[in-house]
Parts: sequence; structure tokens; C-alpha cells
Amino acid sequence: MHIMDIEKNTLDSPCPAVEENSLTPQASSTSTSIPTAVLRPNLLWRLLQAPFSVFCRLWIRLHISGQENINNTRGGLFLVNHQSFLDPLLVAVFLGRPVSYLARDSLFRVPVLGWILRNTHVIPISREAARGGSIRIAIERLNSGFLVGIFPEGTRSADGEVHKFRPGFLALVRRSQQPIYPVGVIGANQVMPRGAWWIRPGRIDVVFGKPFSDEDLKRFQEDGDDAALCELARSRVAECTAKAAARLH
Repeated sequence: MHIMDIEKNTLDSPCPAVEENSLTPQASSTSTSIPTAVLRPNLLWRLLQAPFSVFCRLWIRLHISGQENINNTRGGLFLVNHQSFLDPLLVAVFLGRPVSYLARDSLFRVPVLGWILRNTHVIPISREAARGGSIRIAIERLNSGFLVGIFPEGTRSADGEVHKFRPGFLALVRRSQQPIYPVGVIGANQVMPRGAWWIRPGRIDVVFGKPFSDEDLKRFQEDGDDAALCELARSRVAECTAKAAARLH
């Protein structure tokens, strides 16, 4: 799955249609106000998660830390560095709740894959068309209790380093009223580098950082210096990758 960056200046135009029933979690049967999306992934998500979690433990020895930083009573936005096509799966596999990513709309036209994407909460986004509708859907997901994941670098890192963030993600950050978490992935570029067709055995570490502080969130809302805000977000994600790298070496 190729997860795409959100471009700037695209807040008012439509995106490809998403089925209405994929936007709103069903009512929970438990005596709690927490949305069902937070409590239980759907059946397809669980069916895919089970074998992949075994694969992650045995073949790539995936280690996750920092899950205690995630508030499991509300939605949240993940800002993740991008090393491999595996990144969306690696971040979500052990969380026990769905993560809604943005992916290019052409993938939805691929037989079987498109059906899986539509039924695992993925949001289509077009390279050519404006993406305001995708922003709107992502905000709806956040407010419904979903975790939403984006990769602000916009493409996979060739050397594994956390590179400059593109400013498109700021449109979503500024509209979000939910916690924002930096997430660092290390080792995925070795397990499945660019051009690889097979997943190699190895070790991968994922670190979920503490949510951005109220002071940071205020800066995102009020500061018009996009370059400085991109660097603030990038530095927080880089702190997570540094922690992950320390575990691997």
C-alpha cells in the first residue's frame, strides 16, 4: 500500500466517494461512551491482523513501545516517518484498534485490493484532483474515535532518515481537535527496501511518542510559519526514530 502525503491548498474540493457506512462507527453494545471504532476493529481487520501479527513476531521480530502514550478513549492523529510499504501495517498491527490511512485512489480500482482498502477504513486521495474532501473525511474519522495515520514526508525515505516534511499535513493538524502523536519506525527499509518484492527477515522497532503538548498545538493553530511547524513536527518524529534506533543497535 502506498500512503500519500496531503497536499496544501486543497480544502474545498471533493475526493473520490467513500461509502457512508465506513465513516461512522456503529453504536457500541457496551455501557460506555467510547466509540465502537476505538473498542473493536471490524471482522476483516481482525482476520488480516491475526496472521500478520504472527508474521511480525516470528519473521521480522517487530517490537512496539510507547503504546501507553495513546489515549484509547478518543481519536488521534499519527504523524509517521515513511521507510517502507510495510509502515502502515507495522504501526497498526499490535494496537487492537483500527488506523485509518490515506492511500492513492488508483489502488481502489485494483481487484481484491480495492475491496480490502474500502473495508479497512482507508481513505482514497487523488494525485490529480484536489483533496479537500479527503481532509473532511479524515476529520470525521478522528471525531468518530478513529486513529488516523499520515506520512508527512510524502514518500519513502531512501536512506532511512527522517526527511523534510511537506506542509500539506498541516491542513489536517490545524483542523483536528484530537491528540496528535509522533510515531517513529526504524528497520523497515532494511526488511523491505525500495524495489524489493520480498520481505526479508530482520528487526523493526516502532515507537509511539507522547502527544504534542497544548503549547505545541497552539502553535499549529496560530503560527503561520509553515516551515517552522514542519520542522517542529519532523523533530518530534525524529526523536521517536532515535529511540527506536537505540534499541536496534
